[in-house]
Amino acid sequence: MTTSILDSRPLFELGAEIHIAASADKIYSIVSDMKRHSEWSSELQDGKWLSGEPGQVGSIFEGENFRSDDIVSWAPLIRGIWHTKSEVVETTPGRAFRWKIHSKTGEPQELTWSFLIEPTEDGATLSQTFRMGYASPGIHEITKDMDEADKRKFIADWTAKMTRDITETLGKIKVVVEKD
Repeated sequence: MTTSILDSRPLFELGAEIHIAASADKIYSIVSDMKRHSEWSSELQDGKWLSGEPGQVGSIFEGENFRSDDIVSWAPLIRGIWHTKSEVVETTPGRAFRWKIHSKTGEPQELTWSFLIEPTEDGATLSQTFRMGYASPGIHEITKDMDEADKRKFIADWTAKMTRDITETLGKIKVVVEKD
């Protein structure tokens, strides 16, 4: 019996980095403000804090997202507007800001987004990472009617999409931070 790609651990672990001519503290102050993420995100359009102190560990942020029809167009993804709830799980000023996406039932998933900042002599290196330790309920829903070949194609296509998104996001953040 062949193991499904959905049994891979982690299912996704990707990221990119960029140098920014600004202090680590300045970069952190911008990337830790989740209301600003719509300035550079490919999907997040808006959002609001539902509980807790904005940007602090344990606080919950509801994001309003939009996905167009041309994103991995062959797969049965949510299109148009959809919502996520995220819980801030790490806030280390000048170094790291992380959040986990909650499932539809409100439980934190093993699905983490991170910004990591490493000071340099002339600014800092900003990394963004995405890690999904196990296939989320959403991934299972998307792939439920796919054979193994299509599941593998979806994971490859989604990895390519996410890698592009992260690279573009970092480029947009660089512009925002260096302009602010």
